[in-house]
Amino acid sequence: MVCRPGLTTSTENVSSPKISFDYRIVLSPRKILVDGKTGPHSNPSHCDYPYVRHTVFLCNKTMTDTTDDIAVEISFQSYEDDCKMLGNLLLEVLQREAGVQMRDKVDRNRILAQSACNMRMAGIDDTAELLEKQLVSEISKMSTEEALTLARAFSHYLNLMGIAEVHHRVRRQKKVASLSKSCDDIFNQLRQGGVSPDQLYDTVCKQEVEIVLTAHPTQINRRTLQYKHLRLYNLLDYRDRHDLTSEDRDMVIEDLVREITSIWQTDELRRHKPTPVDEARAGLNIVEQSLWKAVPHYLRRVSTALKKHTGKPLPLTCTPIRFGSWMGGDRDGNPNVTAKVTKDVSLLSRWMTIDLYIREVDSLSFELSMNRCSDGLSKLAHDILELESEYDVHQSWNHHCFNRNQVKQQAAALPTQLPARADQPSCTECNVGQSHYPRSEFPRTAWPGPLKQLDVPESSLPKSPSQNSLSSMPKSPSQNSLRNASLVAKRRMFAESQVGRSSFQKLLEPTPTQRSGIGPYRIVLGNIKDNLLMHVYVLRVQLMKTQRRLELLLEDLPCDSDPLDYYHTSDQLLEPLIKCHESLQECGSGVLADGRLTDLIRRVATFGMVLMKLDLRQESGRHAETLDAVTKYLDMGTYSEWNEEKKIEFLTRELKGKRPLVPPNMEVASDVREVLDTFHVAAELGSDSLGAYVISMASNASDVLAVELLQKDARLAVSGEIGKPCPDGTLRVVPLFETVKDLREAGSVIRKLLSIDWYRDHIIKNHNGHQEVMVGYSDSGKDAGRFTAAWELYKAQEDVVAACNEYDIKVTLFHGRGGSIGRGGGPTYLAIQSQPPGSVMGTLRATEQGEMIQAKFGLSQIAVRQLEIYTTAVLLATLRPPQPPREQKWRNLMEEISKICCQNYRSVVYENPEFLPYFQEATPQAELGFLNIGSRPTRRKVSTGIGHLRAIPWVFAWTQTRFVLPAWLGVGAGLRGVCEKGHTEDLKAMYKEWPFFQSTIDLIEMVLGKADTFISKHYDEVLVSESRHHLGDELRMELLGTEKVVLVVSGHEKPTGGNNRILRRLIESRLPYLNPMNLLQVEALKRLRSDDDNKELRDILLITINGIAAGMRNTG
Repeated sequence: MVCRPGLTTSTENVSSPKISFDYRIVLSPRKILVDGKTGPHSNPSHCDYPYVRHTVFLCNKTMTDTTDDIAVEISFQSYEDDCKMLGNLLLEVLQREAGVQMRDKVDRNRILAQSACNMRMAGIDDTAELLEKQLVSEISKMSTEEALTLARAFSHYLNLMGIAEVHHRVRRQKKVASLSKSCDDIFNQLRQGGVSPDQLYDTVCKQEVEIVLTAHPTQINRRTLQYKHLRLYNLLDYRDRHDLTSEDRDMVIEDLVREITSIWQTDELRRHKPTPVDEARAGLNIVEQSLWKAVPHYLRRVSTALKKHTGKPLPLTCTPIRFGSWMGGDRDGNPNVTAKVTKDVSLLSRWMTIDLYIREVDSLSFELSMNRCSDGLSKLAHDILELESEYDVHQSWNHHCFNRNQVKQQAAALPTQLPARADQPSCTECNVGQSHYPRSEFPRTAWPGPLKQLDVPESSLPKSPSQNSLSSMPKSPSQNSLRNASLVAKRRMFAESQVGRSSFQKLLEPTPTQRSGIGPYRIVLGNIKDNLLMHVYVLRVQLMKTQRRLELLLEDLPCDSDPLDYYHTSDQLLEPLIKCHESLQECGSGVLADGRLTDLIRRVATFGMVLMKLDLRQESGRHAETLDAVTKYLDMGTYSEWNEEKKIEFLTRELKGKRPLVPPNMEVASDVREVLDTFHVAAELGSDSLGAYVISMASNASDVLAVELLQKDARLAVSGEIGKPCPDGTLRVVPLFETVKDLREAGSVIRKLLSIDWYRDHIIKNHNGHQEVMVGYSDSGKDAGRFTAAWELYKAQEDVVAACNEYDIKVTLFHGRGGSIGRGGGPTYLAIQSQPPGSVMGTLRATEQGEMIQAKFGLSQIAVRQLEIYTTAVLLATLRPPQPPREQKWRNLMEEISKICCQNYRSVVYENPEFLPYFQEATPQAELGFLNIGSRPTRRKVSTGIGHLRAIPWVFAWTQTRFVLPAWLGVGAGLRGVCEKGHTEDLKAMYKEWPFFQSTIDLIEMVLGKADTFISKHYDEVLVSESRHHLGDELRMELLGTEKVVLVVSGHEKPTGGNNRILRRLIESRLPYLNPMNLLQVEALKRLRSDDDNKELRDILLITINGIAAGMRNTG
């Protein structure tokens, strides 16, 4: 540190240094005292001078991650050491890539930011402001190239800190004997609280939770970088091993340098928008890379805890959690999601599922090499061998259908080389107990596994259903021993459809005479693999036949043949696997049965044949437009102009009828045709591939009935085309209530629906008496503010549950929560535990979006923990529901607070004409579209108003400026309003005794901890017209007032004062890197708005957006 004359310092008390200034400070990055020594670029948290040292202990303005259920599980000291090591490696790479001078400049700016943070944390605001101005001056003088390098360096470092944080959470999990919120912990609590073993067992076994992964555009990092970050994580994990030599550790450091170099040389930005199929592929890769490994481990934890506390393990095919997806099915406001995209994504999902099962069967074939088995399995294996013999006998009979090369099996029943990881026990697959460095899987760029090489000749396609179709669904091998051998040949037709198969491969396969000596388990598993391969072939045929649809229709032939001999349902795949399991148990080999075989059975039970069932979503207005086209064509008038009663009468009458409504040759606009095509695809795929049909912006009972009618009409049309009833059942139709107005009417809409005889009978007959209702957090928050939205959502859930109870209909609430608090985000456990009593009765659906998918499920160890948290939170909410408001007075106070909050929020956001231009100037909202992070537009309609702006960019923009306005605006006014009437003590009592109110206040307090008035003021001073500065000043005053009244209610001394110290320290450690990113963003926006075609400036801006998102740990 170099001090100009007149500067005096004292280091006697680091936490409150005494400083006087005559001139400005100049800090030298080359001379910093580190542990009593001089070092060139050491971690600032270890520096021994008063501006820098131990900043993490002094902060009185903190930020808290809003989605972290497991943040306590970390050792801060070792985390800090890894951050220091990674930071030094990054500087080493930076020096090599950009030169010593640039490295020093980056380090200098880091130290300035660290010093400013330290001063502000210590309450020495004048000094902090001086340092901040120095930092702003440094940044403003940078060239474009220098600013780009600085932005990249700080952005990468924030990501490195995130990787280290995740690594140390997992590391902590390994060392803790009993984790809080785990199955063992919660099951024990419930047993101690009086829940009987039978009640606990039955409730867990009947639990139905579905986590729905969506393609909402909030994931900043490119998928390439996500995988590079995963490699860094694996290296850190490997570095923790105790058996490494010094040479091994040096090699790990070298590998870390290589990975960081690779990251530095990789473009951080997406140069093109992803397609919906790209988004779906990313979701499927999360399953393949993480959830596929995590699910069996999670279920073992559930089973072990159940056995410990109830005496009975989890049933083999019971899975409390399943997964759904909106990726490729969510067409609400996204014209890029078409019927074809939905069908392609569904086929891709099936394809990947089979590929994963084939790998598992290969591993099992090596594991189950024994000959001893039950009589039943012995007979099954014998039947399969007989079937093989029949095939050989009838080979010449089949010659006219298939040439000789098409008869031999494409892949041996036994794998001819050791499958990946077959040499390791299944318990290590989740990487909880040991590292598997350097293995790291990467995203696929084509069809998975052997499928991408598949080439089915046109001549092998069935010419018509009458020639090559089967008359029934496939049965188990034991039931099919007398099948005609020609069907066996068809099943194996995939065998030789791959061009260029090596003759050497045939030499590795057992001959028919040798197969009789193969163990029975291997024979059965080989047969399973054959059927799985046939499934792949049929999918390929279906794709090719799509191109021939018109030709087949012209020939008056159905456009889809019956399924060939393959597994159509998960039950068919489970049957032989369970027989193997029963055989092992019967022969006293239960220890073998409970290994990979059990894991595979549980995977099949969880993922089925599609990994994740695909939901469809469309706006209610699109369905009305479609029915308008139909009713006008039929000279019945204009559907959308009818009143609600006339619509219901018309829809109900048509639903009761047996004829199609939509004329097959009706010419309609492209938008209407796309809606009709979507329903047609839904009818073709059925409920085995698809989940629910979600109606966004639902407001009336007719919105639901309209979808039911269009669905019924499409199923009738498809039935006519294929000459038989549609496969599988109808889709669940789920109304989504989003705006405050619609939430208030949700209960009435459900009552109206259930009062209709046809609809109630339909729910009972086709959906097991189960109604699903979705509530939206994003648009309600943008509509009325976070507090009002939270209260309206609470009341809407109460009313919907009451409506369903009146008609003795079960209900599942589907929560459309975002990642940030402004869009309903927050810790999963806290969110579920604060739901209205009776709204979580063993069932729950919830969305996980964007960056939250990667954060919660991107790593198998973290995914196991998150799945446990979902299970235990739902279990507690079912058996020990949260307390309702103690008295009516509390509800009255909530109504009053909500009313004031909403009025205050809307008066600023929607009624102040100055707010929209202020928002556009003060935030990077207009520039967010260049990020290319999603396939859908940022607005539902072409408009500059906030009303049509989607909730994600609305929250995203304010998060970038650290103002996070959507989550707190209006709250202070509402709380002050009732406090001024003498209800302060009532609010304190509500906070202590009412879980919903407490969680709402806690989440708002977290947001207030994230807000930074200095940063947001800097955006205003540089970017906002002077005439609007007063609006920013007023909002910052309101922010400070909101903070004060929230702390009065919570009883905390400062925001997040009730949360754990380690988490606060983690967040504070990011500030010296996060603050410069905001200052850089302001400078980039300033320059870009006077030179909007400058691509380099745009890159700087986008990289700062990435970096700030990494530092804030969420986007929108």
